[in-house]
Amino acid sequence: MKNLLFLFVAFALVSCKKSERYGPLNLKNGQEVELLVSPRYAADNDVLLKLPGNVDAGASLVGFDQREPGYSYRVKARFNRDKEPLQDGPEYYFIFEKIISKEQYKGTESFPIQLITSYVPGGPVIRLSKTGNDYYLIPDKLQLTYANSTVENELEEIWLNVQEIRANWQKGQRPKWKGIKATVVHDPQKFGKAYLVQQIQFID
Repeated sequence: MKNLLFLFVAFALVSCKKSERYGPLNLKNGQEVELLVSPRYAADNDVLLKLPGNVDAGASLVGFDQREPGYSYRVKARFNRDKEPLQDGPEYYFIFEKIISKEQYKGTESFPIQLITSYVPGGPVIRLSKTGNDYYLIPDKLQLTYANSTVENELEEIWLNVQEIRANWQKGQRPKWKGIKATVVHDPQKFGKAYLVQQIQFID
């Protein structure tokens, strides 16, 4: 009788462990899901949605290196929950598996991106680089072109501050602005490769 009771308790514990769920969507570790990836790569409203229902996935997607700005994707991914997350790292996230479908975005609406991002640890960082005469949000992947000479001059001013910070990193120099918001659209001349910056707002 005691053996039967022990087996019952052991089975109950194993069943309970198998059914453990995590995150805002109560997903099992290793569970496969379909996700909708936004065409607004690295934007403020670059929200990852779980299908069906277009529900906020509540976690990031890692390993999706094929992603191009300006395209929405349906992808298959696997939910992952780390028992011992890295220091300051997320407890759970999605791991990319494969593309189900890809569709070019046809809209022309503008959207915001932040050129200063704060990391813990590390503090605020300006997301801007320059190669030759070209500015980049993501080096060699996502260029920032400009609508007029005013925006061009503002990008150059930001780039000069980036160089100052790099030259004085040992002194802990930080950006001279608290925030920089750029209003952009998908650049029709370099679709999938660049955002056209229409306006920049500096936050002191």
